[in-house]
Amino acid sequence: MPDALVGLDVGTSGVKAVAISPDGELLATAEELYPLSTPQPGWSEQDPEDWWRAAQACLSRLPDGQIGLSGQMHGLVVQDRHDRVLRPAILWNDQRTAAECAEIEQQVGLEQLIALTGNRALAGFTAPKLLWLRHHEPDTYRQIRHVLLPKDYVRFRLTGERAIDAAEASGTLLFDVANRRWSTEVCSALEIPLEWLPPVSESTQIAGAGDQAAAALGVGVVAPGMLSVVLGTSGVVFAVLPAYTPEPRARVHVFCHAVPGTWHAMGVMLSAAGSASWLRHILGADYEPLDAEAAQWRPGAEGLLFAPYPAGERTPHADPFARAAFTGLSLRHDRGALWRAMLEGVAFGLRDSLELLRTLGVRADVARVSGGGARSQLWLRIVASALGVPLERTVSQEGSAFGAALLAGVRAGVFADAADAASRCVRVLDRVEPEWDYEATYARYRALYPALRPLEETT
Repeated sequence: MPDALVGLDVGTSGVKAVAISPDGELLATAEELYPLSTPQPGWSEQDPEDWWRAAQACLSRLPDGQIGLSGQMHGLVVQDRHDRVLRPAILWNDQRTAAECAEIEQQVGLEQLIALTGNRALAGFTAPKLLWLRHHEPDTYRQIRHVLLPKDYVRFRLTGERAIDAAEASGTLLFDVANRRWSTEVCSALEIPLEWLPPVSESTQIAGAGDQAAAALGVGVVAPGMLSVVLGTSGVVFAVLPAYTPEPRARVHVFCHAVPGTWHAMGVMLSAAGSASWLRHILGADYEPLDAEAAQWRPGAEGLLFAPYPAGERTPHADPFARAAFTGLSLRHDRGALWRAMLEGVAFGLRDSLELLRTLGVRADVARVSGGGARSQLWLRIVASALGVPLERTVSQEGSAFGAALLAGVRAGVFADAADAASRCVRVLDRVEPEWDYEATYARYRALYPALRPLEETT
């Protein structure tokens, strides 16, 4: 048995790595940053060699052990027949493929696409990027022989093995999510050769998963009945499904989970802690004093509401042109009121995702919360109240890298399965119970988006 389990998370800003003992104790951490390239407005690219250099640097500072991988999803790395990378990787947050998304939904058919992949075509997914290369870089496209995603490129450099897990493959829009295999129907409709795509295994077999599935495992969300709530730059509400159940309009993502034989549904709002970072900068104050001032205001902040869309929105509106707004301002409102309204608006955005998950049969008694926003006790009280679900923080705050280390332990035989890994290594730090009744305020919040949308269309 290995003395250490190592998790590498190949993120957008850098590689984060952890080493833990077989009983879940943190042994060491490492982080190595790299740049993001935006060669044109809306484009987002990185050099895969930067990921590899960062992974090597992190591993050099950690004890040797069994390695698991997680990372940013949906990115595209293309190699030729000599294994050379043909161009910079196109990332999950790249927005150049609107025309290709429309093309995919037309060629496959929207209903069939949702039925097969659990999702509609979004600009960040992998398949539209391949079509964009076909249309705009035909010389590059003709040389493609292999397609990899970011963390799996690092795996290739580590081991020489091309592989992908079902959780990660679910985010390509080329995967039959119900049957956990590449979709011959979608690939045929889009004329993408199946031989370009790496073999698919379960996350526990090859110690790898996309970042959200790995993060959910890292906080112990391995079965129905518990939520993962992430208060990062974006906000996520994640629930395990016992069977493949796509949302009819694909307003939430449905992917394979890192736990074999299960799936997960996930709502994503684009600006959770991102809204907090933006407003903190505008107000010119630090987080702790703003929380203290916000705590002086009662729930609802005397009618002040915040629409949390400064970067557009994904769930539930799928509207890149949605914009943020404060409504209900009065002469009594100060910066503490603005801060409270922002915290509540993000909590209501998370509630939007939870309401959609409930239509898929999700029932949850507790949520495990992570991300930078989870450091705010006031925000946790607000989110627990808005969701109507207790929130638990775990001892480990290492996120996806911790989940990747647990997958490494399953593959190495340290743990019997993912549930065993979570039960032995995930420990609860504290718990926040729902405290306030937000139903009336949430009803008013839900009227904001349709009321504001006509104003946006005229600007």
